[in-house]
Amino acid sequence: MDAAQIRAVLPQRYPLLLVDRVLSRGERSIETIKAITATEPCYARLGDDAGIEDYAYPASLLIESFGQSAALLWLAGGIAGTGHVLLFVGARDYTVEGHTYPGDVVRHVVHLERVVADTAFATGESWVGDRRIAVVGSLMAARRPADTLTTPA
Repeated sequence: MDAAQIRAVLPQRYPLLLVDRVLSRGERSIETIKAITATEPCYARLGDDAGIEDYAYPASLLIESFGQSAALLWLAGGIAGTGHVLLFVGARDYTVEGHTYPGDVVRHVVHLERVVADTAFATGESWVGDRRIAVVGSLMAARRPADTLTTPA
């Protein structure tokens, strides 16, 4: 999948569309990439005196990128459906083992472990080159009808 195909599936847009390309997708796994650039919004307020440690990509955005990769895998099966919203429920046993910086390309490897009713469970890892930077013990997402999530006017 290229950028246009990803945009057709995910509702996220700039600045929170955090998957650039799908490298491979199977029935229960997906491999995606996210290029980190110095022009990311998370770096906008850094001053000229910022050191390299200040450019470490935030873990919250790293897990969001992983979650979007998991959503691409789950949505590939057509499960979202019109009138439904896919929600990030949470992550357990998420371990950051290293940092990523502008110029790096993060590769997420996501495995869909199981789907129970309208809730999916995924695991995986994030890599920069041959260096593992994060492990996801369990990521949970749920599918809910959009009309149950809105407040009546």
